[in-house]
Amino acid sequence: MVVGVLGAGTMGSGIVQVAAQNGHKVVLVDLNEQILKRSNDGLLKIMNRLVEKERITQDQADSTIANVSYSQDIHDFNECGIIIEAIVENIDVKSKVFTQLEQIAPKRCILASNTSSLSIASIGAALQDPSKIIGIHFFNPAPLMPLVEIIPAVQTSEETLNISRSLIDGWGKVTVLCKDTPGFIVNRVARPFYGEALRIYEEGIADFATIDWAMTSIGGFRMGPFTLMDYIGNDVNYTVTETVFTAFYFDPRYKPSFTQKRHSEAGYLGRKSGRGYFDYREGAANPRPIEDAVVGQQIFDRILVMLINEAVDAVFLNIGSKDEIDLAMTKGVNYPKGLLKWADEIGLENVLLKLEAMFAEYGEDRYRPSPLMRRMVKNGERFFE
Repeated sequence: MVVGVLGAGTMGSGIVQVAAQNGHKVVLVDLNEQILKRSNDGLLKIMNRLVEKERITQDQADSTIANVSYSQDIHDFNECGIIIEAIVENIDVKSKVFTQLEQIAPKRCILASNTSSLSIASIGAALQDPSKIIGIHFFNPAPLMPLVEIIPAVQTSEETLNISRSLIDGWGKVTVLCKDTPGFIVNRVARPFYGEALRIYEEGIADFATIDWAMTSIGGFRMGPFTLMDYIGNDVNYTVTETVFTAFYFDPRYKPSFTQKRHSEAGYLGRKSGRGYFDYREGAANPRPIEDAVVGQQIFDRILVMLINEAVDAVFLNIGSKDEIDLAMTKGVNYPKGLLKWADEIGLENVLLKLEAMFAEYGEDRYRPSPLMRRMVKNGERFFE
């Protein structure tokens, strides 16, 4: 099968590498010639590095490079069996592009979007035959991150779903099936990791460095929320939060933070701009965390119960199965444990008590416990035996 990828940015280039390394002829299209050249140069550099480290042979590197063709013309997608779009997160732009792709691609070609939070059904509505639409959401960097969310729209055919999932499974990825709802599994369940950390900062409980220390040293997370937001980009992370908040009809659980908005507006985007919550410029000195075990434990507990509540609610609303939700969070964002398994370990009744205490203290709907959590605690149930 010839694989088409639209968009030669970081994500598109990563998807190209994965497909090409798995033996597919790949057509990468981007209107910007410089971005295409950068993608080509990047692939050559990565292949050379992998050969040097003896991860692959020179023949494998040469074959991967030969599998990729670069173009500024979307008509070169005319022999593809699947086209994966990885362009700007804008529903109007995507709808227009998919209309064009359908006119160019072979009749049975699957049309996939790598969107992280937009409605697949809405994108598919632009097609004459929406049964070919599907969401295939890779995580950055695509060659290294094992998880891929597979999101069928209400219009997606079983054939499209089965072919797509089988293809991505064949690339050695871990796929999880998600309902077409805002943020899918990972970007929905992970919102409190950022949102509650920002809220803790805004309340003056701790600074950025201390909150990150609590989540890494006490919680075992690989990155603290502020380091991770700086890595992702505050503009990108804020946009996803705002998109999810709007798409959920302004549910307070997903409310964006003015702190992040102001950092984004100021151009403090994180690593890519040299400054975010932390300063990445040469010679810059960042504050040290206040390593108070009691405060750190309180920070970690508060963020963890919010994450667990979101995971429980995702099960309640059939966003994914309990196994796939835990798999998504460990393989997609490297959480130290699946959140539902974590809930079993610390006791759902303890999670519920903490949430109810915050709900009573703040009087805000963002702290409301999931109905499924109340039901399971009442019945003495666990997620896993």
